[in-house]
Amino acid sequence: MKHVRSHVLICGGTGCASSGSKKVIEVMEQELKAKGLDSEVQVIETGCHGFCEMGPIMIIYPEGTFYCRVQPEDVSEIVEVHLYKGRTVNRLLFKEPLTHETIPSFENMQFYKKQMRRILTNCGHINPEIIEEYIAVGGYEALGKALTQMKPEQVVAEMKKSGLRGRGGAGFPTGLKWEFARNAPGTQKYVVCNADEGDPGAFMDRSVLEGDPHRVLEGMAICGYAMGASEGYIYCRAEYPLAIKRLHIAITQAMDMGLLGDNIFGSGFGFHIKVKEGAGAFVCGEETALLASIEGKRGTPRPRPPFPAVSGLWGKPTNINNVETFANVPNIIVGGADAYAAVGTAKSKGTKVFALTGKINNTGLAEVPMGITMREIIYEIGGGIPNGKKFKAVQIGGPSGGCLPESMLDLQIDYESLTAAGAMMGSGGLVVMDETTCMVDVARFFLNFTQKESCGKCTPCREGTMRMLEILTRITEGEGREGDIELLESLAKTIKAASLCGLGQTAPNPVLSTLRYFRHEYEAHIRDKKCPAGACSKLAGYHITELCKGCGLCKRSCPVEAINGDIKGLHVINQAKCIKCGACMEKCPFKAIIKG
Repeated sequence: MKHVRSHVLICGGTGCASSGSKKVIEVMEQELKAKGLDSEVQVIETGCHGFCEMGPIMIIYPEGTFYCRVQPEDVSEIVEVHLYKGRTVNRLLFKEPLTHETIPSFENMQFYKKQMRRILTNCGHINPEIIEEYIAVGGYEALGKALTQMKPEQVVAEMKKSGLRGRGGAGFPTGLKWEFARNAPGTQKYVVCNADEGDPGAFMDRSVLEGDPHRVLEGMAICGYAMGASEGYIYCRAEYPLAIKRLHIAITQAMDMGLLGDNIFGSGFGFHIKVKEGAGAFVCGEETALLASIEGKRGTPRPRPPFPAVSGLWGKPTNINNVETFANVPNIIVGGADAYAAVGTAKSKGTKVFALTGKINNTGLAEVPMGITMREIIYEIGGGIPNGKKFKAVQIGGPSGGCLPESMLDLQIDYESLTAAGAMMGSGGLVVMDETTCMVDVARFFLNFTQKESCGKCTPCREGTMRMLEILTRITEGEGREGDIELLESLAKTIKAASLCGLGQTAPNPVLSTLRYFRHEYEAHIRDKKCPAGACSKLAGYHITELCKGCGLCKRSCPVEAINGDIKGLHVINQAKCIKCGACMEKCPFKAIIKG
């Protein structure tokens, strides 16, 4: 057996790869060979470790030293100092954003301390392209247990007992969904994994597929056994090429080992999985539109009932869950429903993976127990707001979710609490905004997204979102008028009530939630023709304060000669002539010009 004294784990997920991790791996292998250490040190490319802000990430074992933002030019120093001399390269260690404390090991970082990594437990720790590594950490044990020790109805009962709810948005009980499909008449049934992750700022499913694809395959196979299905489809958007590549590798490896295919574990049960690449339409995240796309049809929703559990793919009973839902299944089967249900709240069990993005220090993936507060996620895991700015709001649940203000920071995160607050769990996107963010513009941004992604099949969504977008655009451009707020509310209620699918029904949520918590910003835009955050360019005036020293740089930089004033005297901006380009603010050396 080959003796290896050190393992160098380098993240090969999309985030780190885009920051140059592939080149880091290449240079690391070259340097080790040059130093004669290539037989003693093994380099392993892993999936996403979750701390995307700090990529490319490198972890060296057995010490567990965590190096962040490693560049190819840093590698020779790491090899010389750490792997050859046994010392730490301190300049590459992580520093806590709030305390500025240097942390050598990731287990001691605030970002990881508060997390409960069950779904992400293997991500960043194993090579996702080697099935033996997944098996070595307990992979396919759950499938073996289900097929050899449990009857299909027992698997369904265990899932129901666990309290697992769908992690794709609505939060429907997973076990109950499986039971409906199992009880539906018919011999041909299908299992479908929804990996069409289209929410802006969301990358949870992508990271799981890239970092631990076998976990999802195992969950799907268990589902197939429970409901009596022999075929499964993973619907993944083509914009995830690495995820698709690793899925194909994982499927081939599992087939070669007899963990997929015919007569798995000699049980008589067979299960085959295919990958369907989607074109990236957001509406295909809706389950009936997704099924239509797999069938080769245009991806548009259809009325329900019949529900997919009765008539789904090619008219056959079909169960659809998203990536994170299936990734929970092995843990439930191996550890038991009671152990799984011990984490979380009364109605929201287990953990949830969130993608932290926006105005936050620690961008990345955080897996936390249900019931944690928003404050804990943003400040203890996320490291707070950068540049000393004040927290303003958080958008949770993607474009179909809602914006919650500072007063809701102590809100317990579970399905019921978020719905009551005017938001939703969604797939787990969490976008943080600071005081420089205009909430009217945020509503316009998300509605612009959902309007463009509307399939156009039903009139309320197609026309209603267009009219709402026109109003919001007008407001942000300083042309809002009395009655616009009431009209937005009326249109939103109509769209929610009359749209065909869930995506259309939830499209107005960002507008309704911002009206609920930030109505004063809408009123300021309409009545005062001002943007309180100073973010809307056509409403954001520039003003010179008493800090002005009269240097004249602003005057000389103004392209329309809107600034008046004498040398060493206080300058003034002519608001009628100002085109709000911001050139004066950029040039001022005394920070005497403010926006707003």
